[in-house]
Amino acid sequence: MIGDVVKVIVDRPLGSFHPKHEDIYYPVNYGYVPGCVAGDGEEQDAYILGVGEPVEEFVGKVIAIIHRLDDVEDKWVVAPEDAAFTADEIMEQVAFQERFFQTEIRM
Repeated sequence: MIGDVVKVIVDRPLGSFHPKHEDIYYPVNYGYVPGCVAGDGEEQDAYILGVGEPVEEFVGKVIAIIHRLDDVEDKWVVAPEDAAFTADEIMEQVAFQERFFQTEIRM
């Protein structure tokens, strides 16, 4: 998966709040990869990094996988094809949600 170019449909755009947990603010675009099923039986979730405005969909490269050690699903990290982020930079941007889980970043 890492290195693959995928399309993400954004259902939680940058600047929005989680529909069930109203205290979780999305500082990045977040959505799902249509047609790709994750460990929870739902479509694969993805964070979009490197895009500074809300978008409805995005095509980019999978640059990392956030493996949740205490959950059934992983999260993909998608970015523009020419973007580069370190594991620390990724975690800093997704900590708003990933702080609730034990995770490791695979790059």
